[in-house]
Amino acid sequence: MIPLGSCTMKLNATSEMIPVGWEEFSNIHPYAPYDQTAGYKILINDLEVKLSKITGYSAISLQPNAGSQGEYAGLLAIDAFHRSNGDQQRKICLIPESAHGTNPASAQMAGMKVVPISCDKKGNIDLEDLSEKASQHSNELAAIMITYPSTHGVFETTVTDVCKIIHDHGGKVYIDGANLNAMVGLCKPGEFGGDVSHLNLHKTFCIPHGGGGPGVGPIGVVKDLAPHLPSDPLKYEPPSKNVGPVSATNFGSASILPISWMYIQMMGASGLRKATQVAILSANYIAQKLSPHFKILYTGKNGLIAHECIIDIRPLKELCGVEVDDIAKRLIDFGFHAPTMSFPVPGTLMIEPTESESLAELDRFIEAMICIRHEITQVEDGTYSIEESPLRNAPHCAEKVISDDWQQKYSRSVAAYPVDLKGRNKYWPPIGRVDNVYGDKNLMCSCPSMSDYQEES
Repeated sequence: MIPLGSCTMKLNATSEMIPVGWEEFSNIHPYAPYDQTAGYKILINDLEVKLSKITGYSAISLQPNAGSQGEYAGLLAIDAFHRSNGDQQRKICLIPESAHGTNPASAQMAGMKVVPISCDKKGNIDLEDLSEKASQHSNELAAIMITYPSTHGVFETTVTDVCKIIHDHGGKVYIDGANLNAMVGLCKPGEFGGDVSHLNLHKTFCIPHGGGGPGVGPIGVVKDLAPHLPSDPLKYEPPSKNVGPVSATNFGSASILPISWMYIQMMGASGLRKATQVAILSANYIAQKLSPHFKILYTGKNGLIAHECIIDIRPLKELCGVEVDDIAKRLIDFGFHAPTMSFPVPGTLMIEPTESESLAELDRFIEAMICIRHEITQVEDGTYSIEESPLRNAPHCAEKVISDDWQQKYSRSVAAYPVDLKGRNKYWPPIGRVDNVYGDKNLMCSCPSMSDYQEES
């Protein structure tokens, strides 16, 4: 399990991946003549239709190569729309304080001025502040950028009110698609007030995510923004309606589109809906099981969350010095990748199980977190100081555990086998604790120096 919040690290099935290796997809040049890519175009067109139905938008552009590039393309479409209507002055972009960090960066790249919107104590958009700012900048308002469910992992019940306020002042609504894994089959951003969204095919639609591989961040738009989608870089079009290309090829990372097409085709409408439901259920299961032991920072109506939960570690740091790094590194001893640390709130852990994990794996993660909480209690009651605890010395590599020079106050079994693995394979980290801050400040070049070459010659 890789419980990275806001990243949707879900299963990448082999059956989805196989077509990527077929030469009919992998060996086509991006600039091949259109009459030589007829089969490719059928798949691309069908994927666009499927994504339109899933999101409720009128048109899709698969050109953006990443979510950040999708944000940029979406804002350029909004800007082009306003300019085509003679509203060149509309350059204000409202962004809630809870937004992804890419949002204000994208707005500034698109030539817009960012105006922040406050959030209430529950992390939701402050409607009073939003109404005030929208009225204040009514004539210059270009757009608002929101994330739904919110970056705090909650379905904000006022999302349609937010959209209406912006539309009443002539602006457009950009809905960040980073959390679409909590919407597919249940609701459509293009139908509850969104004008444009980017979709992370490398998250929600199963293209492998991370490791420096290519992403696909297409955008979906409503009808009046469709003429302003990115244009084909190989075709000249009058600049009045389009914003030009945002990528060197018309369909971006086309060679990996079969992955998402296969996923949607095999799942079908009912399968996609069930995946979303299970993802939400899994996150709430973790939140409910861990809430007696940790503070769940944000919850929505009836104490429920969306597809991810945020655990607040800040009170524990104040109480006994335990930090998010301690928990993240101790989880390695249990065989888990750490959750997202300190995003969107510093000093917190954000967990997103997705629909890919079995109940047994969720229970194993919960067991690990509860065990870690008991170890925190031992620091609180003075059994160990924080420096002497398994938390601060984690992770424990094999070399250290089997060393004759074992000087910790806790046992080797506590270090390496904090829970009964019951026949499961033990993951051994290759190294022990590293100093993150020192490493960040003291970069080391791994390439050989010129003197090494001189010695060899």
